[in-house]
Amino acid sequence: MQEVYEFIKKCGTYYLATVEGDQPRVRPFGTIDIFEGKLYIQTGKIKNVSKQIQANGKAELCCFDGGKWLRVAGTLVRDDRREAKKHMLDNYPELRGMYSEDDDNSEVLYFKDASATFSSFTEAPRTIEF
Repeated sequence: MQEVYEFIKKCGTYYLATVEGDQPRVRPFGTIDIFEGKLYIQTGKIKNVSKQIQANGKAELCCFDGGKWLRVAGTLVRDDRREAKKHMLDNYPELRGMYSEDDDNSEVLYFKDASATFSSFTEAPRTIEF
């Protein structure tokens, strides 16, 4: 999982896909964290993406760097613990102007039953399960 985390961090921006009914929704994200051995993302509970994840936790992210790309598919699970939120925000202090571990809006979610596939145009895909 560390390799997955490091690739996503290096990319800076990744694209998260969720579903709304039968309509796929994709948007850029930038937060990624490892906390207690799980891969986390962060958003706000008031956003549509949060509502989509709560209705259907299946999600996929994709990022690209230097001819290689990574897709991570799994189920996103909300973690309402203050410690998880604080860990994320401590790693992204620039978000503290909008979020706090003590507000009712901050949301961190971790990937459960995830599959991460590294791909390129020149190498066979390689998958990591976590």
